[in-house]
Amino acid sequence: MTVVERREIALVDLLDRLLAGGVVITGDLTLRIADVDLVRIDLNALISSVNENVPSPFEELA
Repeated sequence: MTVVERREIALVDLLDRLLAGGVVITGDLTLRIADVDLVRIDLNALISSVNENVPSPFEELA
């Protein structure tokens, strides 16, 4: 094994790295019976940290 393969990362550190750069989650789910689509769910989500450079979209309007 190389050094990179044996390296352990704490979950908090991994989450910190992901939020610092941002994460995009995309997915599709279709419930189908007898080739008939009954339910379709599309997911598009952007998860990112908020700081001075990237303000929150939920700030109160003055």
